[in-house]
Amino acid sequence: MAIKVLIADDDILIREGLKIILGLDSEFEVVGCVSNGLEALEMCIEETVDVALLDVRMPVMNGVQAVREIAMKTTTKTLILTTFDEDEYIFEALKNGARGYLLKNNSPDKIKDAIKTVFGGNIVMQDVILDKVTQGFKTSRQDKVPKGDTFTEREIDVVKAISEGLSNKEISNKLYISEGTVKNYITSILNKTGLKHRTQIAIYYLQGEI
Repeated sequence: MAIKVLIADDDILIREGLKIILGLDSEFEVVGCVSNGLEALEMCIEETVDVALLDVRMPVMNGVQAVREIAMKTTTKTLILTTFDEDEYIFEALKNGARGYLLKNNSPDKIKDAIKTVFGGNIVMQDVILDKVTQGFKTSRQDKVPKGDTFTEREIDVVKAISEGLSNKEISNKLYISEGTVKNYITSILNKTGLKHRTQIAIYYLQGEI
C-alpha cells in the first residue's frame, strides 16, 4: 500500500516539483498540496495522511505551529523539509513532535527515503541537523530533564534505542521484550521527564540531559 503524503509549502514550484517526484514512484500517493500550515492541519484532520511534508516558513500558520497541532489532533507523522537550519526552528519543530528535519538540498531519493523512514516510526535527522542538536543549543525550557539515576536500567536501554532512531518493533526485537512493554516504558519515561514525544527523548539524551 502506498504511503499517503501531504505536501505543505508556500512555493508552488517546490510543491509541484515534489508532487511530480513522488507521483512517479508507486510507493507514494500524494493526497494533497497546500500552501500553509492551517490548510495542512485541516487536510490531516479530514483525510488519511500518513506523512506530512512541511516547510518552516509559511503564511497563516507556519510549519512549526502546524507540527504541534497535527501531532495533537491527528495520527499523521510530520517531517520538516526546508531551506532553513536555524537552531530555533530545529528545536521547536522537534519539540512539537516532528519526526524529522531535512533540508531541501537533499536528493529526491534521500527525501523519499526520509519519508519511508518516518512512516516506519523512526526519526530522520541529517548530519548538519544532528550536529546542532548534539552540540546543545539554547532552549526556552527552564527545568532540566531528570538525570539517568531517575530511570531504571531498562528504561535507559529504551532511551538509548530511541536515540538511535529505532521503532517500537525494532526496540522490542533488540531488547527481547514485547511491543506493549516498550510502549509502557516509553510512557513511564515521558511521565518522568515531562516530555511529550519520543523525538524529544532522543534530543535530550543526545544533549546529555538524560
